[in-house]
Amino acid sequence: MSHSILTAAVFTSLCLTPNTFAALSAPQIVTGINESQRIVLYGNTRPEARAEFDRGAVADSFPLNGMQLLLKRSAEREQAAEALAESLHKAGSPHFHQWLTAEQFAEQFGVALEDIATISAWLRSHGFTVLAPSPSRMTINFSGTARQVREAFGTEIHALDVRGVRHIANMSNPSIPAALAPAIEGVVSLHDFRPRPMAVPKAQYTFTFEGASLQALVPADLATIYHFKSLFSAGITGQGQTIALIEDTDVYDPEDWNTFRTAFGLAKYSGATFTTVHPGGCADPGANGDDFEAILDVEWASAAAPNANLQLISCASTNTVWGALPAVQNLVNQRKVPPIISFSYGYCEVQSGAAFNAALRVAYQQAVLEGVSISVAAGDNGADLCSIGTTDPAQDGVTVNALASTIYDVAVGGTDFGDTYAGTVANYWSNNNSPTYESAFSYVPEIPWDDTCASTLISNYLGYATPYGPNGFCAVAGGYFLGPYAGSGGPSNCATGESLAGIIPPNGPVVGPTPANGTCQGWKKPAWQFVLGNPNDGVRDVPDVSMFAADGIWNHFFVFCNSDPATGVGCVGVPSNWGGGGGTSFATPIVAGMQALVNQVWGGRQGNPAPIYYALANLQYGTQGNKSCESFATGGPSPFCIFNDITVGDNDVPCIGPNNCYAPPGGANTIGVLSLSDNSYQPTYKAGIGWDFATGLGSVNATNLVLNPIWLFGAP
Repeated sequence: MSHSILTAAVFTSLCLTPNTFAALSAPQIVTGINESQRIVLYGNTRPEARAEFDRGAVADSFPLNGMQLLLKRSAEREQAAEALAESLHKAGSPHFHQWLTAEQFAEQFGVALEDIATISAWLRSHGFTVLAPSPSRMTINFSGTARQVREAFGTEIHALDVRGVRHIANMSNPSIPAALAPAIEGVVSLHDFRPRPMAVPKAQYTFTFEGASLQALVPADLATIYHFKSLFSAGITGQGQTIALIEDTDVYDPEDWNTFRTAFGLAKYSGATFTTVHPGGCADPGANGDDFEAILDVEWASAAAPNANLQLISCASTNTVWGALPAVQNLVNQRKVPPIISFSYGYCEVQSGAAFNAALRVAYQQAVLEGVSISVAAGDNGADLCSIGTTDPAQDGVTVNALASTIYDVAVGGTDFGDTYAGTVANYWSNNNSPTYESAFSYVPEIPWDDTCASTLISNYLGYATPYGPNGFCAVAGGYFLGPYAGSGGPSNCATGESLAGIIPPNGPVVGPTPANGTCQGWKKPAWQFVLGNPNDGVRDVPDVSMFAADGIWNHFFVFCNSDPATGVGCVGVPSNWGGGGGTSFATPIVAGMQALVNQVWGGRQGNPAPIYYALANLQYGTQGNKSCESFATGGPSPFCIFNDITVGDNDVPCIGPNNCYAPPGGANTIGVLSLSDNSYQPTYKAGIGWDFATGLGSVNATNLVLNPIWLFGAP
């Protein structure tokens, strides 16, 4: 919500009163239910629900388990929740840091019990099994059959075959009786498509850097480069703090965490614990194909906060709802909610659907009102997050991660180190490792993480004048360099409503529609997201900050221990034999760990850190930028800088098709580069002074962020 709208529609901080927020929700369902008078819930059909993938309707008796109806509070209550979120973080506010409990959230911002009873009775009238409403009074879980869904919601469930993978999905937008519409936001999902982890295995590159040594990042290197060491030396290690890592899986072997900590010198921090929790009594998912994501999250959260308590929060998915969503919903409904959440999965706004996007926003908002700080991976696919899961060039145009684009989280992007590009490796890395495998001397200059042929830095390094065109690198590149692997960023553009554009090629990569027409809109720009470099576009822009996330293109990547033979290479012997990788999945738990250090120093939970980040960035960048804080500044960024301003490079990715793709001289099979124009080269996106879509505010000097007293007083 923009500052002007907030001021006009709600109240200024001077006239907010406890009664403003404490008013109870009034019933919104005021007429009888007439099944023939219906409202369509637009924006809730997967783009793959098309004839070319359709394999016919499932049987009427086909079970659909764990469906979720997202409820809707009144506009007045929604405005009050947004106003309270701002007031809780605002310097001088009478409500500053007066966090709610889950019970208080339900009382003040949950849907009226009378409406919940009416909706539950309607569901039961169609034969559904209805569970008790969530403690937040914002969701109702129910189960039934395909026939019951068709009769109640007016949509058929079909089997799909998408690139050889079987799925189920609703073939049209669901509808509900108009009388219920004031209190129902939507059905969270009626399909089994799922978000994906934001991690990329270390790739093998065949074209460059022959004979060059690799500088893999280990925890001690992280501590040196991003200035954690002085904090650790002062006892600021996350002691007494808890970080919740949201997953849809358990780890394969919890002992991997101990192996990682022992090898890298973290075991000396004896206060740390690691437990697995299935909140709200949800089903245990066990270790599944995403368990590599879970183990790297807990290991690298430990690297940034080595004495913190880690809780892996997981729930099993049903055939309609992804397990990580109820995991975070159930977590924030507990009596004792952890103060920090890390979330490292991705799902583009337009494909995830309006109801799923709204469900995330509601859960995150509740968390923030309870004082929780949320870090979310911005993504690993440049400015086209819908290309997640494919190794082919992007086809969707500019899209962002729905899990990161709300106004209630810190979106974490990715950087790489620029020493190999600049020919200065020896300035920053030792030829020998310490006993804990440390080799970094100091901060290492950074560039946006970008593995692809669309990167101007890679193209120039290899002698190409441009990445695009018949003589550009993308014209001759093959294999991995044509995939969309880069740190993600962009404007929120389809969080609500429905896109009507785009076609899914029957034999090509699965792509989603772009919001060229239809009713798509992005989440509104929050009042705090105004800083040098951030566009006046009216919508939420991501990322907010970035940290190292590369997987080896410039010879740097993360090391982690994963003993699952199905998803890892084991943890036997020295760490150079272990698995390696990159992605904003690594950067995100590091930022969450940094927040644990903040909370330890300043005595408690901080809620959404983003307003603080931008307040500090405005002081650092002003109206002209700060050359002493630039990543490639002589001698490195000034020791007083909080953000390392990354001004060289881009996170562009290769593309084909008609959506935001510049491909001179054209042609259906020409590899282009993602661009804001189809007719000229406007790469998405270049790094620049201050904030940019490639790296946000830049990477973070942990000591300067953690020790800044602004945390005590709040953002202005």
